[in-house]
Amino acid sequence: MNNKKKIALWVIAALQFNATVYFVLVFALEGRGVTLFGTPLADIGPNKGIQVLGLILGVVLGWMALRMSLQRAERAETALRHCTVEFADVLEEHFREWHLTPAERDVAIFLTKGLNTRDIAEMRGTSEGTVKAQTNAIYRKAGVTGRTQLLSTFIEDLMDDALMPRPKSKLQLCHAA
Repeated sequence: MNNKKKIALWVIAALQFNATVYFVLVFALEGRGVTLFGTPLADIGPNKGIQVLGLILGVVLGWMALRMSLQRAERAETALRHCTVEFADVLEEHFREWHLTPAERDVAIFLTKGLNTRDIAEMRGTSEGTVKAQTNAIYRKAGVTGRTQLLSTFIEDLMDDALMPRPKSKLQLCHAA
């Protein structure tokens, strides 16, 4: 957000704050004969237009900001769902290439989620020794030496897809010619 927009938002926020204080004080003190510098509060009217303008601007801009935030959140959730699907596809592709057993697939997924050997064994109802053997089999089949390299394999594939342009379809190639 540029400085002009920030300043405008602060000015509107200040107007809203001023309007809120003004209307609360007038409401609370109006019937009690309180004066401001000798002038009854009911006679301090010219300020009300500015106060009302501040409140209206605040409501309108607040609604717009809320709407933009909700749209941004929706776009982020959609992107996250897309990334989740892409990651699952990358995992599944590698699991097929490496010929992992169903048990090794489960362990590999738990490894990518950051679980330790004891937790994986507990969740799968097996011994830690079994999980260690499956983990070593996964690393051997994947051609890596540890969890970091295993994760790097998946992340690298995701980054390659994101950073490399997809090949053009035959239809696009025909139109380019």
